[in-house]
Amino acid sequence: MLAWSTVFVAVCLQALPFLVLGVALSAAISTFVPPSFFARVLPRHPALAVPVAGVAGVVLPGCECASVPVAGSLVRRGVPPAAAFAFLLAAPAINPVVLVATAVAFPGRPEMVGARFVASLAVAVLMGWLWSLWGRSGWLRLPAPVATAPGATRVRAFGDAMQHDLVHAGGFLVVGAATAATLAVLVPRRWLDAVAGSPLLSVLVLAGLAVVLAICSEADAFVAASLTSFSLTSRLVFLVVGPAVDVKLVALQAGTFGGRFAVRFAPVTLVVAVLVAVGVGEVLL
Repeated sequence: MLAWSTVFVAVCLQALPFLVLGVALSAAISTFVPPSFFARVLPRHPALAVPVAGVAGVVLPGCECASVPVAGSLVRRGVPPAAAFAFLLAAPAINPVVLVATAVAFPGRPEMVGARFVASLAVAVLMGWLWSLWGRSGWLRLPAPVATAPGATRVRAFGDAMQHDLVHAGGFLVVGAATAATLAVLVPRRWLDAVAGSPLLSVLVLAGLAVVLAICSEADAFVAASLTSFSLTSRLVFLVVGPAVDVKLVALQAGTFGGRFAVRFAPVTLVVAVLVAVGVGEVLL
């Protein structure tokens, strides 16, 4: 119980500041940014809008908890879902804070920073393109605009939107953190050491561990660096999968875009993230 409570509190405390940041950005976008802004900035063709949105993830210094409400706000403002999802996956993995943390965690190995950037951006763009090709509007529950009092100022509308999204997303964060804590205490350390010598098993185990541990993307590089018995490629899989698919992120996605979206988007993202990370790791590492 002590270990469970420690992991639960740690996940919540790690994620909460960035969740607040994401909610604040989401409220600011929905309140102060006119819909025409996105029509001017993003290319009209979805195939071009997806990589532009993915590269735009560099500007959001937060974790995956922050990217979900921001992506929801982008969809609410008329941004194509494929572009919003590319931003959702790229922002927590390629922003400067995460890349600097990765460089500090792996001193003398700049190739790990480059491999993480390339693989994470590739996953985001590929998932955006896959959604634009095969995604169905019926799978997606569009985030509803937050109701405000008639005649309310923009500051009041900003406060109402932030309060609504924080309460809504915070509940799913707690559910995800509880799931991560429960699974984390059930995985014995000796199991990890036993599979580190197998290339296939090490990749699959670290991918699964990234999903269940739900470590914030600003901190996951230090955890990966501590797994010295595993290869660099398998640790790259851990770094790419974590910000794209973990239990708290899936819970937040289900709360924002609906369960029908989450049960389809998360498994495909996991498969794409593992394959891309292994491919990039074999080339760059």
